[in-house]
Amino acid sequence: MQEIKIALVGFGNVGKALARLLEKKQALLNTKYGFSTTITGIATAHHGMMIAPSGINLNHVFDHLNNGNSLDELCITPLPSSILDFIQTVQADVLFENSPVNHHTGQPAADHLKTALECGMHAITANKGPVVHAYNTLTSLASEKQRRFLFESAVMDGAPIFSLFRGPLPAVELRGFFGILNSCTNLLLEMMEEGKTFAEAVEYGKSIGITETDPSADIDGWDAAIKVAALSTVLMGIPLKPDQIERSGIREISPQMIKEARDAGERWKLVCSARREGNSVTAKVAPQRVKSSSPLFTINGTSSFVQFEMDTLPGLGILESNPSPETTAYGLLADLINAVRGG
Repeated sequence: MQEIKIALVGFGNVGKALARLLEKKQALLNTKYGFSTTITGIATAHHGMMIAPSGINLNHVFDHLNNGNSLDELCITPLPSSILDFIQTVQADVLFENSPVNHHTGQPAADHLKTALECGMHAITANKGPVVHAYNTLTSLASEKQRRFLFESAVMDGAPIFSLFRGPLPAVELRGFFGILNSCTNLLLEMMEEGKTFAEAVEYGKSIGITETDPSADIDGWDAAIKVAALSTVLMGIPLKPDQIERSGIREISPQMIKEARDAGERWKLVCSARREGNSVTAKVAPQRVKSSSPLFTINGTSSFVQFEMDTLPGLGILESNPSPETTAYGLLADLINAVRGG
């Protein structure tokens, strides 16, 4: 039985969900895939770092953090001086990098993943930043080191977007796509349809944890734009940055605009689109009124949807309904299995 040692950078909702999922799936990993996992290190920006080469007791870690304590107190090796030092010091086969996204540079996550690959680890992330800003560098380095750089959860959480094109859809040409890629704004617009003002909808989103303390990345379209850039970069082979995408958010959508759309049998959605134009891609993120005949019309709550246009399949759609941190964690687990078995 192969033992896979795992290090985690970032231990928020997704990191914790991944740790629980690994425990839950341990028997299946053993019997079906021939390996077990041991978490040997956890590093966070604000709650400390710990390394335990023989394995971490997760229940102890959860209790420790719930009591407001630092992970530094649980470290049984010399305390790393930084997250990069942690990656270089921890004895692991796989790094899961789940720090907050930087839409404009992809840092520091890109350096975390680069360091992991240089240390001989598989590098797996749900972070969109490195996929957009360092895809070619990290992919080339992974190949050189005979390791994998994988990121299934970077767009639409655990839905198999990137692996779909890597495996089941060989020899297709992706000509374009459109969809709803930001679940936060989809929920906010739905709340406004139910009578809330924009400000009230944002406060509701904060109360249920769907928005950050500063929700501007969602409502101004940056999150949607970086997802469009990731799909173009990876699936179309045409690198694109968020600031190259025509972008507008939902701040200007008023209750009156919502009412006018409803009276016409339409709904407002923050629509993402991209189309190949020769050797370039024209991409856009903007609120649009969609008719009842559109596949976007019935995308409710925090669900997401994307429809791809290929030379062989003119309309292939993928719907993800109301994801959670557990959904994102599943995408990370799928990447782990594919990295270990070479899929």
